[in-house]
Amino acid sequence: MSRRTLTLLLASLLAVGMVLVVAVAKVPYVALAPGPSYDTLSKDDTGKPVISIVGRPTYTHTGHLNMTTISVVPSLTLAQALRGWFQHDLAVVPRDVIFPPDQTDGEVRKLDAAAMRQSQDSATSAALRELGLGKVHVEVTKVEPTAPANGKLQAGDELVAVDGTAVTDAAQLRTLIGKRSPGHTVRLTYLRGGRTAEVTLTTASATGADGTVRPVIGVETRERSESPVKVTISLTDVGGPSAGLMFALGIYDKLQPGSLTDGRFIAGTGTIDAAGVVGPIGGIQQKLIGAREKGATIFLVPAANCAEALSSPPAGLRLVKVSTFKSALSELGRLHSGAATTGCAS
Repeated sequence: MSRRTLTLLLASLLAVGMVLVVAVAKVPYVALAPGPSYDTLSKDDTGKPVISIVGRPTYTHTGHLNMTTISVVPSLTLAQALRGWFQHDLAVVPRDVIFPPDQTDGEVRKLDAAAMRQSQDSATSAALRELGLGKVHVEVTKVEPTAPANGKLQAGDELVAVDGTAVTDAAQLRTLIGKRSPGHTVRLTYLRGGRTAEVTLTTASATGADGTVRPVIGVETRERSESPVKVTISLTDVGGPSAGLMFALGIYDKLQPGSLTDGRFIAGTGTIDAAGVVGPIGGIQQKLIGAREKGATIFLVPAANCAEALSSPPAGLRLVKVSTFKSALSELGRLHSGAATTGCAS
């Protein structure tokens, strides 16, 4: 065998070996792809209503209010990762972003399931409160040992008023306390064991991540909703908090005789809290693609995700910016009347 032939043979073997390495070698990345999209006004894959409501008449509407998801490809070869970096419908990210190294895959799934349950509770609270059908109770879950509230309040106390102003939710509680300066007093009315009592506390100071100083009383709280309406959301194998907005819109639409969609195919995403504040989510590009492939023509985008959504929106999909549940209802009302909606570029 000549030297030239041997050189070509070795080069060919090396090339084949490199191809095999690229094809099978695993890399510490995962891919985010468009996932299933479910109409909150309709049924899931098993034929069960996504949202079931008892305690009040419900209405059936045409149109769609689809929640969107992403699918995670948990194990990639180098070839798949390289291909994903050049595919618009895939996002390749470090594995640690989705599966933190200090948590097992099972623990991550449990956290996602818990986040989904919390998003459903918050969506229910936001929708029922908007309809005047729900009341939120703010309960103390923890008192810091060195805080002003230590020895005065305890876990289980329901905070009902601040300086005589009724507490409607946890966000309003923080706002009412935040109106004074650290070191000033605040009068709290609370319910314990069925009895109403009052306590006056001198606020302490706390510094936020942005460097601002605010008054605090040193308690952690949770919101508990009370309503004659019972809402059940049935979706399996879906986790995370990002469907909150669409759940809330679905609940609201089912309880109202007028249609929010007016027959349109509307999709969207966004977290939501009990006060109706809509927050950002991950995988917006994949959700836009998945929604458009499903048939959506309008997509509700959390304001904080608008810049990313504008980078490459699918053709034929109209982006509508929302920041609260009220603003989402307002934008849907604009669609119904033919008025201009707030786009992500606004």
